Amino acid sequence: MGLTISKEQVAELPLEIFDGKIIVVEHKSKVEKAVTDLMKYSKLGFDTETKPAFKRGQVHKVALMQLSTIDVCYLFRLNKIGYPDELDEIICNPNIKKIGLSLRDDFAAIRKRSEKKPQNFIDLQTFVDEYGIDDNSLQRIYAILFGRKISKNQRLSNWEANYLTEPQKNYAAIDAWACLRIYNHLINNGIE
Repeated sequence: MGLTISKEQVAELPLEIFDGKIIVVEHKSKVEKAVTDLMKYSKLGFDTETKPAFKRGQVHKVALMQLSTIDVCYLFRLNKIGYPDELDEIICNPNIKKIGLSLRDDFAAIRKRSEKKPQNFIDLQTFVDEYGIDDNSLQRIYAILFGRKISKNQRLSNWEANYLTEPQKNYAAIDAWACLRIYNHLINNGIE
């Protein structure tokens, strides 16, 4: 039996905080600079957010794409800027590893905005199996490795709002950053 942690154990852990820089990209004029900065890295944390649908048959396009280094997380507001071609320079780049969780849903959401094929993605849900971790939610994997919890309070918030709140920005940044941090920890240290 592999490593696991209960919901109750996670609830008792101290809350994780992302103390890096968060850059919100909500104007097309800012995309090129953000992509140029991100292209300098060989590994990025990745996640997306979509406005929740509370009615049967209601579907929304992905509203936010997060790409994170260890120090900086870029939040691309796709609901405002569309899906700029420059993003495919990262998403389809075979030389940059993108680490995320439960990527099938993210890829389906991206396909609604771009026809290009994402490349060099690592899905932590299967990756952690190699390290004997049975839990495959981001919150539980993170808790097992770092003894801290990731808040999920903003998950069902409106990602298409005119302005993202500070709690939304922090939640979005932590989700992408945590994926990269987990991956780096496992490839560098394994399970301690």
